[in-house]
Amino acid sequence: MSQPPATKLPEDTEARKFLDEHSPEDTVRRFPWFCAAWARLAKNALESGDDVTAYAFARTGYHRGLDQLRRSGWKGHGPIPWDHKPNRGFLKSLHQLSRAAAAIGEADEAARCAQFLRDSDPAAADALT
Repeated sequence: MSQPPATKLPEDTEARKFLDEHSPEDTVRRFPWFCAAWARLAKNALESGDDVTAYAFARTGYHRGLDQLRRSGWKGHGPIPWDHKPNRGFLKSLHQLSRAAAAIGEADEAARCAQFLRDSDPAAADALT
């Protein structure tokens, strides 16, 4: 059985540019589907010790990314390549979800997320860990 084709999310240069120039909070208000901003919010919350908020931000970014993947033809399996920059927001959200889940004691979910990240693209897992 052959591997499904790699899923590549569409470019969102407007949201990326906005995030580069504004806070992640402002970015999710304007572009609520932009999971890179949610991942940054989760990372910031984890770094400030607010594990529950980090988990909420990461989970939101993850689900927003899943919605985008499905719209792009993803069927629940197959590579989501790190080298395609628009995919990185989803992969970062997935990584932050794993970290936040571990921080709140959800070891099973943390392991599932970490494995999903590695299965999606080992290069992503290596770049983020």
